[in-house]
Amino acid sequence: MNDLQMAIDGLDGHTICLCKDGRIITSDKRGIAPMADFISEQRDMRGYSAADLIVGKAAALLFVKAGIKAVFAQTVSLGGLETLRRYGVPCSYGEVTDFIVNRQGTDICPMERAVQGVNDPDEAYARICAQMSELKKAR
Repeated sequence: MNDLQMAIDGLDGHTICLCKDGRIITSDKRGIAPMADFISEQRDMRGYSAADLIVGKAAALLFVKAGIKAVFAQTVSLGGLETLRRYGVPCSYGEVTDFIVNRQGTDICPMERAVQGVNDPDEAYARICAQMSELKKAR
């Protein structure tokens, strides 16, 4: 079984599953928090395959920054799919949506809004971190 299939199988019950050479990393945190945390912890994720529930442009840019080699998304946005393709990261998916919505279902996801017009993974990461900080302050 390849890494991507192992990640897909390991996704059951989690929000994200990463796999490389039989090593599996999972998280139950919501949204892009797991990938943002992994990057801030300076985990070496180069060459891992990822299975995620929802992949928008923000998540896709984090996958690129982390060096993820292949992605499966239960739901992927058009922006997420375009970003992964731009960087040559193969992506399979269950369904495609125009954009990712916020948790209330009333507007575009704030992380997606934070990376609108951004195609550089480092710039995206900085904007995502700033947006996450702002959201924490607002709570």
